Order: sequence, then C-alpha cells, then structure tokens
Amino acid sequence: MKGDISRHIASAEPRVMVVDGSKVVRRLIEQVLSKELPEATVVCCGSGEEARAALEDGVVDFVTVSLRLPDIDGIELARHIREQVTQTYVPIVVISGDVDQRLRDRSLGDAVTDYFDKSLGFKALADFIRGYVRPDDQAEGEVLYIEDSRVVALATRRMMEKHGLSVLHDISVEDALARLETAKVQGRIGADVVLTDVTLKGELTGGDLLRKLRGEYGYNKGQLPVLVMTGDDNPDKQAELIRAGANDLVEKPVEERLLMTKLLFQLRVSRHLRERAAATAE
Repeated sequence: MKGDISRHIASAEPRVMVVDGSKVVRRLIEQVLSKELPEATVVCCGSGEEARAALEDGVVDFVTVSLRLPDIDGIELARHIREQVTQTYVPIVVISGDVDQRLRDRSLGDAVTDYFDKSLGFKALADFIRGYVRPDDQAEGEVLYIEDSRVVALATRRMMEKHGLSVLHDISVEDALARLETAKVQGRIGADVVLTDVTLKGELTGGDLLRKLRGEYGYNKGQLPVLVMTGDDNPDKQAELIRAGANDLVEKPVEERLLMTKLLFQLRVSRHLRERAAATAE
C-alpha cells in the first residue's frame, strides 16, 4: 500500500468502493450516492481483481461488496481488504438481495462489518453509508486514555474534551485493565474507545493491552475500538500493532485535527454497530 499507514483519515470527501458483478447495480448505487453523498468519490469495481487493483491507487473509507463476484467470493475479498488496508478499520458491508444461510446465522466472519438487505432500496443504502462516513465536529462518547506523561496527558485531554468527549485517564496498562475488569464484572465494557501510548509506566505495554483486550477479554474492533499513539514510524512495527488488534494509529507528536478525526470516526462505526446489534436482538 502507498503511504504511511497511520496517516489515512476519514475525510470530508470520503472514497466509497462499490464491488458488484452487475454493471446495472453498480451504476444504480453510484447514481444514488452521487445524489445523496455528493462529497463522496465512488470507486466502482466489477470483480475482486478490479477491487484489488483499485486499492493500489489509494485507501478507501467504506466498502460495499456483493457475496457473489465473477472471480471470487465476497467474503474472501473482504478478508483480502482487511489484510491490505491496515491503516484504518474500514467498514466492509455485504450487500445482498437474498439473505442466505450465512446472513441468517450471522456467520460472515470477522472481516465483514455488517450486511445490508438490498430489498430496502438504494436510497436506504445511501443513508446507511452516510452514518459511517459523514464527518462530525462533535460527538458524545467516553474515551479511556492511557498516558504516563502528565504534560502530554493534560494537552491531549483538553483536545478531546473540547470536542465534547468524556475522558477517563490512567497512567498504566495495569490501571486501565483494573478499570475495565471492574466494568466487565458490572456487565459493561467500560469505555467507547481506547486511546493508548505504546510505552508506559509499569510492566505492560500498549501492545500487551491490545492482546489482552482482543484475546482474554474477547472485545473485537467494533465493540471496543483502540487507537494507538506511537512515535515509531517503522512500518513493520506499525503493522505489528495493527495485527495485535489496533483499529488505527496516531503518530506522535499528536496533531489535533488528525487525532479527533480518527477518534470520531471510530466512535461512529462502533456506535452504529451497537445500534445494529441491538436492533437485531429485538
């Protein structure tokens, strides 16, 4: 992939990739998105091969994919995108007109964020996508912030609170895990998103936190998004953090607009997933 994996942000001009084997369907979706989301750039692909080639030209903010493509299964393509687009937790939504057994069983796999029933119409699809990619200046949410530098923590906390976020601050992974464990016992997750440094006071690192959250606690990227702040621009080390379970990275020193764009994006995705899960459970 081109560019630094920590630099991509959900922008005011999002790129939406539409992957469908039907030229008619692609055209209909493109027309509706152009009308309902005029600020978006729509990248249409008729096959998995076209989608893979398009990803080489730049990252995307949202992907819709058909289950059945001419050359590849849609779920397989979703897995490929997850492996390649490592710089952010890109929402990948399956669009299906026939809700088959995989959809009824909710067994689409971790690579897929959600699914959309095509029978609801393309106008509804545009509204659905807007909920993911529309940038907001303000958001409600609780951030668990882990930073052991008092000076850095004060400045970064003020950034987040200025945008309407509530901040829970811990100076070590051990303290953060104790907080999350208490919440877990109470039947809560404990935060809407986690923002952590890599190197912290105590024996545990930000990488250790990721492995515990994704493994021992079982929180996936949608349930509890994690942004990792790092001053190391080594691509291999950045990729290692992504593989460990980070949704995205933020380079240090932190730039306010970049940090807030990434935080608000993760909060939107996580909130939307919770709402969808609640609606499905009813």
